[in-house]
This record gives sequence, C-alpha cells and structure tokens, in this order.
Amino acid sequence: MNIETLREIVRLLKDENLSEITISDEGATFTVRQTVGRVAGSGAGSQQTPAAAPAAPDGLALTAPLVGTFYRRPTPEDAPFVEPGQVVNPGDTVCLIEAMKVMNEIKAEVAGRLRTVMAEEGAPVEYGQVLFVFDPL
Repeated sequence: MNIETLREIVRLLKDENLSEITISDEGATFTVRQTVGRVAGSGAGSQQTPAAAPAAPDGLALTAPLVGTFYRRPTPEDAPFVEPGQVVNPGDTVCLIEAMKVMNEIKAEVAGRLRTVMAEEGAPVEYGQVLFVFDPL
C-alpha cells in the first residue's frame, strides 16, 4: 500500500467520523483506528460480543459491541424491545445496532431488570458505550 492510499484512508476515517477501518490490499490487512467523540466504557478491544460490566455497585451495564446507530425497536411503529422496569433473560433481544446497512440484534447476556436506557433512539453509538443499566436478578 502506498502512502497516498494510506492518506486517503485516514482522510476517510476522519471525514466519516469513524473509529476504525480495516483494509485488505495485496494479501496484507491494515487497520487504522482513531478515538471519536467521548469514550464511555472500554473503547479498546475486539468487536465480538456485548460485555456486561459493573456500572454501579448494584447494577450491570450492557455496552455496545460495535459502532453504529442505536435502535430500541425493530421498526418505528413497533414498541421498544425492552422498557425500564422490565425483566430480561440471557438471549433476549434488547436493541438493534445498524452498521453498514446491517441490523445487528443485541442480546442480554445476564438476567436483570432494566433500570435505565443510556442511549438515544437513532443516535450513533461507539464500541464500549453503555446502552443500558440493569439491576441484577
């Protein structure tokens, strides 16, 4: 990869306000990362699965496993997947994150009662950003 191509990738990263771009070129793979906006939770690491981490001594935080747009409901006409006060079980879908035109279902990893929704409908979210806070059951 030549330096001008690398500059174009960095420019795209900044112009589109992305946190990471991975490019494969001539058998080599390159990842370019930057810190975007405020960092909530653990912004480093792989984008594999949602993490349930302590948000408060008596609560659990469900964090975004990827960068994208946050949706609490499957369509604008439908009710949210989960409302404050509602109990969820491991595997229950709690929201969607749209990334690159793909709707990714985000599922609860532990049982809990939803205390607070921390992200806004239709808002961009970052990897590691707290989406929900649950009271453990």
